[in-house]
Amino acid sequence: MNWKNTTARYGSVTIGLHWLTLVLLIAVYACVNLTELYEEESPAQEALMHWHYMLGLTVLALVVLRLLNRLVGGSSAVVPPVPLWQQRLASAVHVALYVLMVAMPILGWLILSASGEPIPFFGIQLPALLTANEDLADQLEDVHEVIGTIGYFLIGAHALAALFHHYITRDNTLVRMLPGKG
Repeated sequence: MNWKNTTARYGSVTIGLHWLTLVLLIAVYACVNLTELYEEESPAQEALMHWHYMLGLTVLALVVLRLLNRLVGGSSAVVPPVPLWQQRLASAVHVALYVLMVAMPILGWLILSASGEPIPFFGIQLPALLTANEDLADQLEDVHEVIGTIGYFLIGAHALAALFHHYITRDNTLVRMLPGKG
């Protein structure tokens, strides 16, 4: 497989970044949802939240790489071409997904900062972006949760659209993002 994008399909770098992002997003959501199985402030719950923070910040770093890759690498073409309304809808969902992947980690970082808590990142502590302010932390957490819920729908819509294109319209939308020869 070619590491660079071509007009026919995405390269291994783009494909790898895409699927690694999905795995990280699943892990981020799993960590925060699994906390409900444990007692408040228990060691297991605290560990899951630390992983939630660190993996969320990893998504932010990965998004920077993805955006650079997209600027440099371009995009492959959908064959046969889809109607303009589908192109626009797909673009809107992609923008929303990128906003999600940037906004959520930054909001998390702001929440921890406003809560006066450390911002852990794989053995280092990142600087606070705000001074402690519990009211602001609560407001930011509410926004973080709402956007997180929207994220489930965006990710689901993205996956369903890929399956729709593969099984209903029978174009190459999904195949060009799958690992392997395609």
